[in-house]
Amino acid sequence: MVSRKEQLANVERVVIKVGTSSITQGGSTPSEAFMDLVAKQIAEIKKAGIEVLIVSSGAVGIGLKAMNATPKPNEIPIKQAAASVGQGILMQKWNDSFQKFGLNVAQILITLDDYSDRDTVLNLNNTITTLLKYDVIPIFNENDAICIKEIGAAFGDNDTLSAVIASRADADLLVILSDVAGLYTANPNTDPDAKLIDTVGEITQEIEDIAGGPGTKLGTGGMKTKIKAAKICQDAGCMMIIASSSENDVISRTVLGEQIGTLFTADSAITKKRRWMKSAKSNGKIIIDDGAMKALLEHRSLLPVGIKFAEGTFEPGEVVDIECAGTVVAKGCPDYGSEDINRVRGMRSDVAKNVLGPKMKHKDIILSENIALMP
Repeated sequence: MVSRKEQLANVERVVIKVGTSSITQGGSTPSEAFMDLVAKQIAEIKKAGIEVLIVSSGAVGIGLKAMNATPKPNEIPIKQAAASVGQGILMQKWNDSFQKFGLNVAQILITLDDYSDRDTVLNLNNTITTLLKYDVIPIFNENDAICIKEIGAAFGDNDTLSAVIASRADADLLVILSDVAGLYTANPNTDPDAKLIDTVGEITQEIEDIAGGPGTKLGTGGMKTKIKAAKICQDAGCMMIIASSSENDVISRTVLGEQIGTLFTADSAITKKRRWMKSAKSNGKIIIDDGAMKALLEHRSLLPVGIKFAEGTFEPGEVVDIECAGTVVAKGCPDYGSEDINRVRGMRSDVAKNVLGPKMKHKDIILSENIALMP
């Protein structure tokens, strides 16, 4: 059996997601001691030659406390105002902590639209690359202050956000720090026989069924969102670990290969295939709508309902461009040729099945593992 240390031996870039309950240590203000410990461990990891990005929660809860507002109000403007206040406080605290170890930080606030526009994605990736080159720690959060929809509606939670960032930044590992030690066979708070699951390969229905619900009152992420994040990471060829933030030196020990938390493995063959697709010649084009674009960003498969039309002539398995709003957002290898795709474009999968008959072996036009998002 391959050891955890061997599995993580080639990690070069890692994303660390720090949740609200971890940052506040169960309270409503940032814990200087905890943030100092995070900065210390990241400084140690960087000395080992590993690049680090952070996804930081906590802005809304911290802002609500500073404003003396009622926790978790239903009014979106109050949440947005709290996010604005909290982000300033949070970034100042992160800066203070990292400065103690000679490191600078950079704030990056993003929305789903930022990952829907190819030019914006290119600029964002260039910014990340430059920051890492100069040893600056990028710190991400969803831009709650300007979200048109309900806060968290775009990514749902920072677990999903961290997985999207890890996948688009070509990270090798995502570490989600939580108030739980990992994924258990049952709820450890109610079942004394619950056991920590060390490693998860395929995320089966059984794994999804044992995932818990929402967490603390100041945070919004539970185990279900972490499983969703793990699926996004696995589809991108990125490993993920859920670990307890209360574990001593959890970040450095986890990243450097100690047996801590639950590891969700990833198939390196998927990564290699996607890299090949990105550089391969395209034999045609599939035009998709905004709903399909959002699904691709979450590393889900392409269904016929989200397809506007197929352009050019191509056969099943050939590489094609996937275009949304005039921009090539991905490449993929469809299981169906252009003629059949145009026969079922815009249809629900069950209707498409009736049209194509036995030829349609599954509901997807392109499976998620056969889609490579463009930078």
